[in-house]
Amino acid sequence: MQVTSMDEMTSPPISERAASPFHLAAATFARHWPEYAMEAAELGIFMISACVFTVLLQHPGSPVRSLLPDPFLRRALTGLAMAGTAIALIFSPWGKQSGAHFNPAVTLTFLRLKKIQFWDALFYVLAQFTGGVLGVLIAAAFLGKAIAHPFVLYAATTPAGGKETAFLAEALISFFLFLTVLLVSNHRQFSRYTGLFAGSLVALYITFESPLSGMSMNPARSFGSALPARLFDGLWIYFLGPPIGMLLAAELYVRFGSARNVYCAKYHHHNGKRCIFNCRFGELQDQ
Repeated sequence: MQVTSMDEMTSPPISERAASPFHLAAATFARHWPEYAMEAAELGIFMISACVFTVLLQHPGSPVRSLLPDPFLRRALTGLAMAGTAIALIFSPWGKQSGAHFNPAVTLTFLRLKKIQFWDALFYVLAQFTGGVLGVLIAAAFLGKAIAHPFVLYAATTPAGGKETAFLAEALISFFLFLTVLLVSNHRQFSRYTGLFAGSLVALYITFESPLSGMSMNPARSFGSALPARLFDGLWIYFLGPPIGMLLAAELYVRFGSARNVYCAKYHHHNGKRCIFNCRFGELQDQ
């Protein structure tokens, strides 16, 4: 009996591979649009959470800020709030199905690792940028003028430590985040806890690194805040730093191991949700 690999199962049918790019894109979208919608919604929710907690903890008129005058403590609480949001999204039904990237840098790096098809990656990135902008606009609708206050600025990430320093910081924290994701998600015993490891790094980075770059690691997250705030100076930092850092982490992981040691592009795979990636997660569980 012929055994079909997971890579073959997730590849487009031969007839589609021979079709024009437009027809292939349309066919891919028709099959996987629920995952694209989930990615948009996940980053949208993340941005709403970021805006709400930034107003609560940073706006001068907030009673929470009055109770917490120490900026380090406020950053620590913001880190816990955003880490909790990220973990909840990763372990949510949507996150379990889409893979919970909600970050173009993550998606593009998994494309480099050949864990996601080109058209899926493109639609993921478009959905993530759309979700990031919509999330901030929804937050602005119910937060009102408070979100535009100079201490809040639509929860924008800004290079407070200088642009060069911020760029290096973004690349560095993105490198260690993605390296952690690769090490944990491809470990048989620890893979189910990938979201907890990633969320813990988010909390640490916001607490200790955010004074340098604002702590983004996500081009769509930074763009979602920059567009309504009209803060485009330095946006290149968040478009280049995170992808470069994550691609370097992937290169290091592959050079010391093998691309075959990357089994899937999901943060959480211990579930019954469908997987649209070039998935070999079953092999990891059979080891």
